[in-house]
Amino acid sequence: MTAGHDRSGVTSASYNGSALDRAPEDRSVELRSVTEEDLEALARLDEEAFAEDAYPYFVLRQLFDVWADNLLVLDDGEELRGYVLVATAPQRQRSCILGLGVTRDQRGRGHGRRLMLEILDRLKDDDVREVWLTVHPDNGPAIDLYQSLGFIGEPEIRKDYFGKGQHRLVMTLSL
Repeated sequence: MTAGHDRSGVTSASYNGSALDRAPEDRSVELRSVTEEDLEALARLDEEAFAEDAYPYFVLRQLFDVWADNLLVLDDGEELRGYVLVATAPQRQRSCILGLGVTRDQRGRGHGRRLMLEILDRLKDDDVREVWLTVHPDNGPAIDLYQSLGFIGEPEIRKDYFGKGQHRLVMTLSL
């Protein structure tokens, strides 16, 4: 599932859960914080997940430098299989999911849900009140995931959100 590198939200829902209660078991893939040594592998994962919309390496580097504490990866011991990246406003009350990506061969196994549940728990522990993201309106599996977590989409698709022809659905969750 992918969120894409998306931004902005208006409406909200409520999140009441714990990653420990609801995350699927997958002991073969470790969920952990990213390290500087992961950046090349993270860039490859992002390129696989997002193709032409992938972050350039230098942007991933800067995102790591600023938000490493909110950049989690799934590591199977050989390569990274997924990641989630969150940016939190300075007042720490509102966060944005900047990216959620899982390698193609690992999709449909609950890894996107696992990453989201963990980051939502961390944000809730940090007293963040609202999380928002954007998603391509044709990405049904991602929209289904976000809705199952309590995110609510705006009533209208944001036309040309990322430029001409780059429409997005903005979704928001209250924690």
